[in-house]
Amino acid sequence: MQEVYRPFYSHNLGHDVEMLVFGDMGYPIVIFPTSRGRYYEAKDFKLTESARWFVENHKVKLYCIDSVDTHTWYAKHLHPAERVQNHMRYDQMISQELVPMLQQECHVDKVGVAGCSFGGYQALNFAFRHPEQVAYLFAMGAAYDMSQFVDGHYDENFYYNNPPSYMPNAQNDHFYQMKIVLGTAENDFCKPSTLQMSDILNSKGIRHWLDIRPGTHDWPVWRDMFPHYLSLM
Repeated sequence: MQEVYRPFYSHNLGHDVEMLVFGDMGYPIVIFPTSRGRYYEAKDFKLTESARWFVENHKVKLYCIDSVDTHTWYAKHLHPAERVQNHMRYDQMISQELVPMLQQECHVDKVGVAGCSFGGYQALNFAFRHPEQVAYLFAMGAAYDMSQFVDGHYDENFYYNNPPSYMPNAQNDHFYQMKIVLGTAENDFCKPSTLQMSDILNSKGIRHWLDIRPGTHDWPVWRDMFPHYLSLM
């Protein structure tokens, strides 16, 4: 399976963003790491290995992006408003820099996004903030309410990055074109948040698959989910 280390400079963040790319052609899937995870996490925990067949048969091309969580939601040394602003710069990096690069490189109008745990939040939040850029969303074992990270702070920027807040009121035709999977496990502590998000989507008539499997909040479950979800593309 072809693997390439491909850092690139982000003007939105003001520094290089590290990235591992698996495959030489195929539909682009951006993989977000878990809490404070790095660009090599999906490789280390064999999530990319679980998708080997799809990569080697040129079905997908995986882009494992770095996180900036220590400067955003997990930056307890910063005011909550600044944490959210830093996250928005990360969001802009994905939307304005990474996705256009993948659109050109892979000759597609939209990309796929995926993530486990906190990466699932990142994938879902990006997809619902930029539905015109995303065709496939695979969120696994994620929680979507960011209130626990902002110490009671609430402003417009937080609202638009907290899916349980903005999605009930959001309107976009692209929501109804997106292929969405919300995966969780029976004993995953994030299961209630996944059920809540499924309820919100149901109330809006947004089609999705709520996939509940045996197990807990852990990589073996996600390694089982990911190739199954790719097979549905």
